[in-house]
Amino acid sequence: MDIGGLIVGLGNPGAEYSRTRHNLGFMVLERLLADRGKAGALQKLSGRKNLFALWKARFEDAGGPGREWLLSEPLTYMNSSGEAVRAAASYYRIVPENILVVHDELDLPPGRMKMKKGGGSAGHKGVESIAQCLGTPDFFRLRIGIGKAPFNTLSFVLGRFSESEAELMDKCIAAAAESVLIFTREGAVRAQQFCNSFAV
Repeated sequence: MDIGGLIVGLGNPGAEYSRTRHNLGFMVLERLLADRGKAGALQKLSGRKNLFALWKARFEDAGGPGREWLLSEPLTYMNSSGEAVRAAASYYRIVPENILVVHDELDLPPGRMKMKKGGGSAGHKGVESIAQCLGTPDFFRLRIGIGKAPFNTLSFVLGRFSESEAELMDKCIAAAAESVLIFTREGAVRAQQFCNSFAV
């Protein structure tokens, strides 16, 4: 199987966490799954029960049919996300520099996104877990701003968006999904330019 890489959306499984701030990665992945499904370019793979859900998607480019990429949602809960990413990457022989992790970011205001490779985790436990399990921080991250917590950080990230916030974040989710499409079709530099210049 000729795989371009692995796209990982971070979040917590279960209805109680659905559409919480910490599940932005899941929301972006679900947008991508819907897009690829409508295009007839999506295949559900077996994944691993209680470890990760997995899909294979084809992202066409201007010059031809494009390449297939894996899309994954860890089912391990946020703080153990690395176990799921390591298992999928190891099985499909995907190197860290071909992994893009999509996640929420306290250090960016709502309405802003940044894409980078490597660096610190800014305290994000899912990113920390992935870096630890892969043995390197040198994977790509698409960071979607949720702003600083005005109260307890855990309660904030596990809380849901207000109605006005939800409208803003829906625009961010759509733009983040577009950033991933650009990443798969045109590469990291072009995706970073698009993502880092985005603002609502």
